[in-house]
Amino acid sequence: MSTLDLPSMLEMDPETITLSDIDISHIDLWKQDKKWGFFKRLRDEAPVHYCKSSEYGPFWSITRFEDILEVERNWEIFSSYPRISIADPVEDSNFSAPTFIAMDPPKHDEQRKTVQGVVAPPNLKELEGTIRSRAGDILDDLPLNKTFDWVNRVSIELTTQMLATLFDFPYHDRRKLTRWSDVVFARLGEGIIESNEQRQNELLECLDYFSKLWKEREKDPTGNDFVSMMIRGDATRNLSPQEYLGNILLLIVGGNDTTRNSISGGVLALNQHPKEYQKLRENPALIPNMVSEIIRWVTPLAHMRRTVTKDFEFRGQPMKAGEKVIMWYASGNRDERVISHPEEFKIDRERARNHISFGFGLHRCMGNRMAEMQLRVLWEEVQKRFEFVEVVGAEKRTPSCFVHGYTYLPVRLHPLS
Repeated sequence: MSTLDLPSMLEMDPETITLSDIDISHIDLWKQDKKWGFFKRLRDEAPVHYCKSSEYGPFWSITRFEDILEVERNWEIFSSYPRISIADPVEDSNFSAPTFIAMDPPKHDEQRKTVQGVVAPPNLKELEGTIRSRAGDILDDLPLNKTFDWVNRVSIELTTQMLATLFDFPYHDRRKLTRWSDVVFARLGEGIIESNEQRQNELLECLDYFSKLWKEREKDPTGNDFVSMMIRGDATRNLSPQEYLGNILLLIVGGNDTTRNSISGGVLALNQHPKEYQKLRENPALIPNMVSEIIRWVTPLAHMRRTVTKDFEFRGQPMKAGEKVIMWYASGNRDERVISHPEEFKIDRERARNHISFGFGLHRCMGNRMAEMQLRVLWEEVQKRFEFVEVVGAEKRTPSCFVHGYTYLPVRLHPLS
């Protein structure tokens, strides 16, 4: 269905709209950050909600925290195969790139285990010094008393540098990783790509680049990077080109979007809540807790999808085999049944890590500690240098109901006196 055929949710009152007419995936709600009233209505009155008509076809919405956990646990009924987003543009273009996050056990577990060592605690300890050095260099290179784009100069730059390290990717080409990450889930005509043919061509470029890296690493696959680990892994050394590309894209997107958008969203949240920013100035020891609150508040990946494997009744609602089930992490993180005063951004929140931004269970983000460490180190370095990272204009949001992020955030820096 064309978006032109769909009524804009912006014209609807979330408190009075007929429940069956709510389409929480409507892009206008995400581009203008107007979805929260609709999410609250669904959590209160229809926590398992069926949308019969949307840009992505019909789908079920799961909006409460505990219900999301229950869906995550029951992978035999709610399968990750074949897709993990409400729409998968790569698949929709008849271009297959299977990935282990869109698999169930045992294949999922075998492929994930191969690469998760890169972000295991011993490696993170070694990487912290690299992150701190690079964060410091990035911050020291920023202009004072001049407006610039925080997304481009800080959020993208830090995450892309770290991705290049994790892949042992040529440093001078590191922005290619950002580009490929953006291309994967980009909506057509929104400034990234104009056609699915363009998407396919750029992702084939990604496959070609990483295929060359694979051939180079095969000569000596002893490195501690993602590609070398896949070469050594029993479950990944014989991947088809499409499977290899799918897993590379998963690792790029997973390593890019969560951290990148939390870095941007954290600056925005602190500006929107000046009392919290003052708490940070007075007590930098709050930074680790603040990081968890930022990740909850931003929820950088707004949802994950499952597909019903057989007819099943969930919370009294009859679901049919093949139907889409969308777990709205963004809504679960605002569920007052589990999180006290969830509409408040509080950097000293108790049990701040009790959020669902990283998923739950067997698909919980394997890089969650890496993301937290990058954010913590960055904010420690920011607070050593600046009194205030001031947002001086309107942000621009990613046109997506999956990647919950920012494409532009104008700021000015106020150095410590």
